[in-house]
Amino acid sequence: MSISLNTCILILKEHHLLKSSAVQDTVITRMEYVSYDSRDIQTNTLFFCKGAGFRPTYLSMAKDNGANCYVAEQPYPEGKGMHALIVRDVAKAMALLSAAFFRFPQDDLYVIAITGTKGKTTTAYFLKGMLDQVNGGRTALISSVNNVVGQKPEDTFKSSLTTPESLDLFRDMRNAVDNGMTHLVMEVSSQAYKRNRVFGLTYDLGFFLNISPDHIGPNEHPNFADYLHCKLQLLVNARKCIINAQTAHFNEVYAAATTTTDPDSIYLFADEKFENPALPQIIDFRYSSEELDMARTKFKVSCISDQAKKLKIAGDYELKMLGDFNESNGTAAVIGAGLAGMEHDAAARGIRDVSVPGRMQTEVTKDHGVVVVDYAHNEASMMALMGFMQREFDNPKIIVVVGAPGDKGVSRRPGFSKSLNAYADKAFLTTDDPGFEDPLEICQEIDAGIDHSKVDVTIELDRQKAIHDAISMAKKGDVVLVCGKGEDGFQKVRGINTPYPSDITVAQQIINELEGQDEHFN
Repeated sequence: MSISLNTCILILKEHHLLKSSAVQDTVITRMEYVSYDSRDIQTNTLFFCKGAGFRPTYLSMAKDNGANCYVAEQPYPEGKGMHALIVRDVAKAMALLSAAFFRFPQDDLYVIAITGTKGKTTTAYFLKGMLDQVNGGRTALISSVNNVVGQKPEDTFKSSLTTPESLDLFRDMRNAVDNGMTHLVMEVSSQAYKRNRVFGLTYDLGFFLNISPDHIGPNEHPNFADYLHCKLQLLVNARKCIINAQTAHFNEVYAAATTTTDPDSIYLFADEKFENPALPQIIDFRYSSEELDMARTKFKVSCISDQAKKLKIAGDYELKMLGDFNESNGTAAVIGAGLAGMEHDAAARGIRDVSVPGRMQTEVTKDHGVVVVDYAHNEASMMALMGFMQREFDNPKIIVVVGAPGDKGVSRRPGFSKSLNAYADKAFLTTDDPGFEDPLEICQEIDAGIDHSKVDVTIELDRQKAIHDAISMAKKGDVVLVCGKGEDGFQKVRGINTPYPSDITVAQQIINELEGQDEHFN
């Protein structure tokens, strides 16, 4: 693959991004590689000078290693002798030029994008499971857990960001197309729009699941309005929109969808009991609980509107996950499958055995209650998880192991305190990716908002010991919730990914030690 300097200039001019250009007569005008990492350079590389931490020495390194053109928001002496494209926004430029370099792979994929404060990953995995039924397993995935760009084992790998940097995203999409994938399901974070990682990308289907305050802090969004604005951009850039009618800020969400999408291509869903006479259109799909147990969740989807009835997806569905809150995620995924051309029987087969790494992984023990490992990492997710446990197990003693990450999501910490006050009997506050912050100070910040007359709190910074102590103290009928990390195999400490066994591995080992068993029920 390659891209010419003239093509780059034309694309940047078309989007009013180019401020100036410097073309060298003696330097080749075709770029055969693209990168924003000075350590990843090949001969004739188009190099992007991006990020708040960019240093001119990175450009010197890129030039020495073979880069022949750079894109930046200002000219650098270190780039003397290279072609230079000076732009108004380097992140937007990188998205547009990367898409062109990788030959617009989005045009060869049916692209489904999902946003929401909670439920993105679960919905994405549900959708992939269903679409795989009809396309022979050729559904690519971009998620906060794993990325899948092909059917070989090496084509599945751990993700580093919920939504990758634009250059990485378009490269992964090109690999997916070259590997024969026909569909792509991707999570789109608010940061993806804040940082212009998906600038210029249009989706065949766009989902808005829910919104609640999150990712607000010095390194993320300055306030909730900015967070919501970034989330809404997904709907503005989708050909068809699927919206949870029960989401907060519904009017703003719906208005964003209508700016670029005809109302006939906007679909609403809600549970069967929800009523809001002020809605601008009929709720197209309703879902209702059929049965809940510790292994499976059964629910029904009904098609209400005429446009909904055109999709042959009405009927019963079963999930290999507990939690009534997953019925909403499942319904969203079923609607997406229907809009992608699936009918009920194939969709029901595809969704029934989907498991999501780190989501609602359940261990039923002999003497230490029910242990659930879940990725719940904000107030909305914690409230949904603990509320379900309280209802399902008839007001059990709830023991929670949780921490908050450092350097980001600062706004989540009061939410953790609030959710623990609402449902927990015992809380172990512990370490969860502290980054460059002191994990003890993070725990103390959460602890300061807890009502100690309701919740007994222990601060234990050794996460494995916190999980051990929580499970050890639990008795029959109790529920232990290990929240935050799911299957994450690292603790991020001062810029280093420190190996960690994962919460589910730690929990299973502790249960085996305590009960002397080799097997337990999943």
